[in-house]
Amino acid sequence: MEIEGITIETIQGDISATEADAIVNAANSELWMGAGVAGAIKRRGGAEIEREARAKGPIPVGEAVVTGAGRLRARWVIHAAAMGPDLATDEVKIRAATRNALKRAMEIGAISVAFPSIGTGVGGLPLDQAARAMIDVMAEHAHMSKSPSRIVIVLFSEDAKEAFDHVLGNR
Repeated sequence: MEIEGITIETIQGDISATEADAIVNAANSELWMGAGVAGAIKRRGGAEIEREARAKGPIPVGEAVVTGAGRLRARWVIHAAAMGPDLATDEVKIRAATRNALKRAMEIGAISVAFPSIGTGVGGLPLDQAARAMIDVMAEHAHMSKSPSRIVIVLFSEDAKEAFDHVLGNR
């Protein structure tokens, strides 16, 4: 899908192996990297990503910070805090985390940014709710900014890709 010159697309795969200027980590406000997306990023990119992130935290839920990407193919990791230490999330938190991740991507000059399905793993948010929240914010961002020009939503499962494709197809 293209909105105002910005491409929003979905792919199925492992976000930690994705080639993009920046990848988004579905983070907690303490910025420790345990399981799920964060764990995959830490395993592939190295513990230095978590050390750098933790040095910038804690951050408010909904906020995002940027670190280096260690051994990842990306240049940066944007840690978007969609939940607090209780590991609970909702659409409001997902929207804020997505919005601030896009702002950070713009600030660092990323041309491409890869997002996971924020809040659907440990956070437990249903895929359709996360998809609506994230894609709504991405579309709003596209109307206000031309950067980043490519947004890729990297989904681990076929079910997740179908849910996000459904929401994209109905815009």
